[in-house]
Amino acid sequence: MTNMGYSYKKLQGPDHVPLQDLSLPSAQETAREELPSVTHNIFQRNPKTTSWAFKMFIAALVVLSALSLTRAAVLEKKQAASTASSSTTTVPQYFQTTPELFTGKLTWHKLKQIPIDRQKGPTATGRAPFLAQSNPAPFGVASFVANHPLETAIPIVGNTQNASIFQQMGNLSPYFPNPSGFGVNEYPLPAGANITQLHMLHRHGSRYPTSDSGVQKFGATLTALATNKTANFTGQLAFLNSFSYGLGEEILVPIGQQELFDSGVLHYYDYGHLYNTSTKIIARTTTQDRILKSAEYFMAGFFGLSWTNNATLEVIIEGNYINPDNVTLAGYDNCNNSNTAVNEGGANASAIWEATYLKNATARFNALSGKFNWTTADAYDAQTLCPYETVAFGYSSFCDLFTYQEWLDFEYSIDLSFGGDNYFQSPTGRAVGIGYVEEFLARLNNHTLNTATAQANITLDSSTTTFPLNQTLYFDFSHDTNLAAVLTAFGFTQFAPLLPTTGPPANQQLIVSHLQPFGARIDIEIIKAPQPVAANRTTAANAYTSGPPTEYVHFLVNQRTLPLGPSFPSCGNRTDGWCELSTFLNIQAGSLAAAEYNYACNGVYPAVPYGSITNGVPQATAT
Repeated sequence: MTNMGYSYKKLQGPDHVPLQDLSLPSAQETAREELPSVTHNIFQRNPKTTSWAFKMFIAALVVLSALSLTRAAVLEKKQAASTASSSTTTVPQYFQTTPELFTGKLTWHKLKQIPIDRQKGPTATGRAPFLAQSNPAPFGVASFVANHPLETAIPIVGNTQNASIFQQMGNLSPYFPNPSGFGVNEYPLPAGANITQLHMLHRHGSRYPTSDSGVQKFGATLTALATNKTANFTGQLAFLNSFSYGLGEEILVPIGQQELFDSGVLHYYDYGHLYNTSTKIIARTTTQDRILKSAEYFMAGFFGLSWTNNATLEVIIEGNYINPDNVTLAGYDNCNNSNTAVNEGGANASAIWEATYLKNATARFNALSGKFNWTTADAYDAQTLCPYETVAFGYSSFCDLFTYQEWLDFEYSIDLSFGGDNYFQSPTGRAVGIGYVEEFLARLNNHTLNTATAQANITLDSSTTTFPLNQTLYFDFSHDTNLAAVLTAFGFTQFAPLLPTTGPPANQQLIVSHLQPFGARIDIEIIKAPQPVAANRTTAANAYTSGPPTEYVHFLVNQRTLPLGPSFPSCGNRTDGWCELSTFLNIQAGSLAAAEYNYACNGVYPAVPYGSITNGVPQATAT
C-alpha cells in the first residue's frame, strides 16, 4: 500500500523568504498577476470550447493552491510568533482562529467565473443598538418563552398554577427577570432624552456549591450510606440506595456560563450604542474563578470572542491571603465583623423557620428511611441539593420530594438569611457595600479616590489608568451578598422592613430570587433630558415640563425599575421611579457616614437577637 503520510516540513516554504512579502495583500497581488496569462488564453479561443477552458481553469486553481500551501506554511510561523502563548508548539494555520487570515468575502468575475479579489479585513457591520433608549415598550408582556436547557417541568405536589419552583430558590435560582417588579410602572425614555452612562454591578452565574458546605457534607453522608449499604430507603427515596454525590466546588456550571454570555448579549442590545469604538474600556472583576469567568463570558456576549480588543479586565485579589487587596467587589473580605457571630442574625432566623416548615417533610423522609434518622438540617440540605444538581446536571431527583408550599417556604428561608446577614437587619449590611457606593459616586463626581475610604483599593482607585473616569460603560462583577449590601449601603429602605420568623408578611419586598438570583445585575442609567421630565408622566404628550436640561438616575435590578422615591422622599413620588441626579448625589453624600464603616467592621459590640437591628448598622454606636 502506498504510504499516504505527509511530512509537515515538506509543506513549509523556504526560510529565507521575507515575512513582509507574505502578507495577504501581497499573496493576492501575486495570484492576480499570474491569472491574466491563463484567462487571456481561455478567452482568446472559441467561447464554445468550454471543456478546454474548464481544464485550464482547474489548472489555474491548482497553481493557486500550491502557492497558498507554500505561503500558508510561512504565514503560520509569523502568526505563531505574534500570538501571546507560553507554548513553543507552532499552531498550524488551519487550526488557528486568531488572527483571522482570510477575513472578508471573495468576489468573482461575472463572466469568467474566476476569483479576482478578496476584500481585506472584516465586512462592514451596522450601527450599534441602543434598545434601552429606543424601545417604546421595554417591559411588555413576553410573547413567548425561550428554550431552556434545564428540566423545569417537574410535577410538584400542590403546584396548581403550573408555576416554576426554580423561581422560588432565592440566591440559588437560575437567572430570570424579576417577574413582578418593584411597585412602579415601566416607561420608555421620552423623546429627546439620552442615556449617557451605564454603571453595571453583576453577580456571577450558576455555580457548584462552595467547599465545605452543608450540601457537600450531606452528599458525602448519603454516598457513604449507599456504598456501605447501611440504609434501606424506600418509596420516593429509593434512589438514595445507589446515590453518589457528584457535584464540583464553587466554579461556574455550563448554565452559569450561558447566563453571563446571554447577559452580555442583552446588555449589548440595550447599551451597545454607548460604547466608543475608538477606546478600550476597563472592566473590573476579582480573582475568584467564578467571578473572573463570569466577566469573560459577559464580555464575549457583549463584544464577541475578540472582546480583548475592546476591554481590559482589571483583576483584583479576593481571598484570605497574607496581604489581600482591598476589594469593593467582595466587601466582606475587608469587614471582619461580617464574618463573625455578631452577624449571624439571618442564619439564626432562617433556622427557626426551617424547623417549622420542614417538620412534615422530615417526618415523611424518616418513614421511608429505615434506620437512618433525618434531622431538619438534613431535610434542608436535601432541598438545597435540588437547585445545585439541576444547574449542574439538568435534573435532580431531590426536587419533587418537596411540595410547592415547601418550595415557597424555602425561598422565605433564604429571604430571612439575607435580611439578617446582608440587608438592614445586619450590623454590617451598609458597611460591606459602602466601598462600591463610594466608587460609584466618585465616578459620577469625576474624581479618583486618594484617601482610605472603606474597602476602596486606593492603589487602584487613585489612578485614572485603573480607575477611569471617562467611560460611558462601567462593568463590575461581584457576589450575591455584595449586591445586597450595595443596595443597603445606598439606602434602599423599601427592603428594610423586618421579616418575621413565623412566615412571609403581606407585600413583602425583600425576595432574594427577585434580587440576587444567579446572574443578578444592578444597572444604573444616567439620563440627560432637554427639559425636566414630568413626575407623573403617563404619555408622550405630557412627558416634559418647562425648565432647563436636567439629569436623572434610573436604577434597574434584574431588568425592572427599582424606584428611588419610596426610599428617598426628596426624589419625589415619580411614576417612572427616577430621581434627579443632583438630588440623588446630595442624598448619597451622607451614605459613608451612615454606614459607620470602621466601627461596624472592626468595632467591639455584642451580638443581638434577630430583629433588633433595623438600619444596617450596629445597634450600639461608636464612642
